[in-house]
Amino acid sequence: MSAAIILMPGKERSVMRRHPWIFAGAVAHLKGRARAGDTVDVLADDGRPLGRAAFSPHSQIRARLWTFDADETVDHAFFKRRVAAAVTAREALPELRGQQGLRLIHGESDGLPGIIADRYGETVVLQLNSAGAEKWRDAIVAALLQATGCARIFERSDSDVRGLEGLEAHTGFLHGDEPAGPVVIEEHGIRLEVDFRGGHKTGFYLDQRENRRLVRELANGRSVLNCFCYTGGFSLQALAGGATQALSIDSSGPALEAAQRNLAMNPQLPARRAEWRDADVFEELRALKKAGARFDLIILDPPKFAPSAAHAARAARAYKDINLLGFRLLNPGGLLMTYSCSGGIGLELFQKIVAGAAGDAGADARILRRLSAAPDHPVALAFPEGEYLKGLLCQAV
Repeated sequence: MSAAIILMPGKERSVMRRHPWIFAGAVAHLKGRARAGDTVDVLADDGRPLGRAAFSPHSQIRARLWTFDADETVDHAFFKRRVAAAVTAREALPELRGQQGLRLIHGESDGLPGIIADRYGETVVLQLNSAGAEKWRDAIVAALLQATGCARIFERSDSDVRGLEGLEAHTGFLHGDEPAGPVVIEEHGIRLEVDFRGGHKTGFYLDQRENRRLVRELANGRSVLNCFCYTGGFSLQALAGGATQALSIDSSGPALEAAQRNLAMNPQLPARRAEWRDADVFEELRALKKAGARFDLIILDPPKFAPSAAHAARAARAYKDINLLGFRLLNPGGLLMTYSCSGGIGLELFQKIVAGAAGDAGADARILRRLSAAPDHPVALAFPEGEYLKGLLCQAV
């Protein structure tokens, strides 16, 4: 008989609403014995079965539900079904067909808590961020191989989240051999090199795919400033769309070198219109303002300032500062595309921060679009935490 976690009275409500996380404070006690990653039954205080979950004794998220069906067995066949369903769901969306860079598994929103899998051509990069995912590594790899037929799977389980789960970092090939050369994908007609071993996230920001296409559609005849540019995805799409200038800023020299290699791989782009600056973005924007620079389209895609709600106040100041500088550098009628990927900053708060920045800059602005992650990053209705990326396309009027 498997172990079970018994919930405190009333704490079953979130599970019944199909939220997959059970926090430590919701657990009355553990019945039986369970190690990290073991599958346990989830019971209400009156003994009602609620589902089956992965146990994590070292995390504040004490259990993550694999299934809300208390009779469903969590085994190799379970992961085969769930992984196949996730891959098939992407194949069913017309805008995702043929994409060489694609998120195949998006954690809780695909019913696979703690599991991220991204495909770059014939390479799948797997990230296991929970004790349960760690426990079922072999089953997950086998399911991915069957569902994708990929040549190789590389594990990038090196996120900070693993530390909260009591897990050490783990990277390396789980299947297949080292590729003969750099892994390169094509996105909306632009070739891009992906550093799946050491790049940000699993090597690239797939979540911004459709927003990069939007930049391409907006860029014609506009001067563009791309802040926190990483390897230049937004900048290259801006050049492809007819930008008159694309100034890109990042504090990572290696990222900028990769951006310039990406530009060189796309000889159809007007390289003379591109400029790359290795600098602190906040300081460089102040210098640009002092020099009287102005732009028609500014992209602000900073790193995660608030990994949790506890960091929200400090992060709000950073978002306010960067957006204030952005509005001050906009030409009349110019566009500001601004993002937050911080889980601790919700969309409503982010909009208030941007509105405050516009007010302090003396700019009248309006929202043209609300922006989010590409559709291969779905958000389960019962799991709003999955909607980490939020953005606004604003226009100065």
